[in-house]
Amino acid sequence: MQIFIFTISFVILQRISELIIAKRNEKQMRKLGAYEVGASHYPFMILLHAGFFISLIVEVIVFERSISPFFGYLLFLFLLVQSLRVWCLSSLGMFWNTKIIVLPGAKTVKTGPYAFFKHPNYLVVCCEIILLPMMFQAYFTAIVFTVLNLIMLSIRIPIENKALIEATNGEYTYNKKIQHPS
Repeated sequence: MQIFIFTISFVILQRISELIIAKRNEKQMRKLGAYEVGASHYPFMILLHAGFFISLIVEVIVFERSISPFFGYLLFLFLLVQSLRVWCLSSLGMFWNTKIIVLPGAKTVKTGPYAFFKHPNYLVVCCEIILLPMMFQAYFTAIVFTVLNLIMLSIRIPIENKALIEATNGEYTYNKKIQHPS
């Protein structure tokens, strides 16, 4: 139980610090003329993430879930995902946010993990929603919130993509052409 309390406390403190960073970034971006898109679904996203932590805590404590026999492997994967999270945040800099904040005319970030695919931070969230409960055999939370998160992302990603395409005059849709040998 101590490992769970330590782990969940660490992750919750991490999320709180990210919310502080997001608020700072939002203020900075708005000063430059940025605006928010998709605000109507944001409260549901907050409920989803808060519900995830509540469900995980309740499932582990009330139903006395124990540490997975694969905890070491899952923890290793979780730590890899956390390093990807840090890479995402540092690559986006002031553009990283929990909200969809777009700055008209800004150049699309194509460094770090964003050089490989468009939404690595969403991959991080998907992995965390599976890995964290699996570390403590909280299968109900892992399944339910994976499904809920996929529903949320099916709404959020198209809104974000559309806003970024409009804000960057189509630059966001740029795909590297693959050179085929002649």
